[in-house]
Amino acid sequence: MPMIRLTAPAAALTAQGRQSIQRDLAAVLLRWEGAPDTAFFRAQAWSYLTELSEGAQTTAEDDAPRFLVEVTVPQGALSERRKAGLVEEATKTVLAAAGLGRDDAPRVWVLVHEQPDGTWGAGGSVIRYADLVALAKGQSTDA
Repeated sequence: MPMIRLTAPAAALTAQGRQSIQRDLAAVLLRWEGAPDTAFFRAQAWSYLTELSEGAQTTAEDDAPRFLVEVTVPQGALSERRKAGLVEEATKTVLAAAGLGRDDAPRVWVLVHEQPDGTWGAGGSVIRYADLVALAKGQSTDA
């Protein structure tokens, strides 16, 4: 199942951006994974926002906020094309939530972590990518 985590300095997001960023990023991830838009799959797309205290993030150059988006998906869930689309759209989503423009895109890093098959467990069982694909094929509309 997909998981996405945004780490950002406190107060780096707009009020509206802070309110919507987690669901927005989860939706981006599900879209690029090709998961059905169903209640079940939306409930499995976990999204975290980690806000760093003042002074906890800096670079050797300046104190402008940087954003780290970490995505964890089953290995094989994203083709190279889908990874590229995910990185681009996640970056745009974070920039919008922070009230920043396209010129600030280098301040957003997206790391895609692929979890090897057989190493992801949920509900007390190992979940395999093939099981998720079969489940997705059986869900095409919101029931």
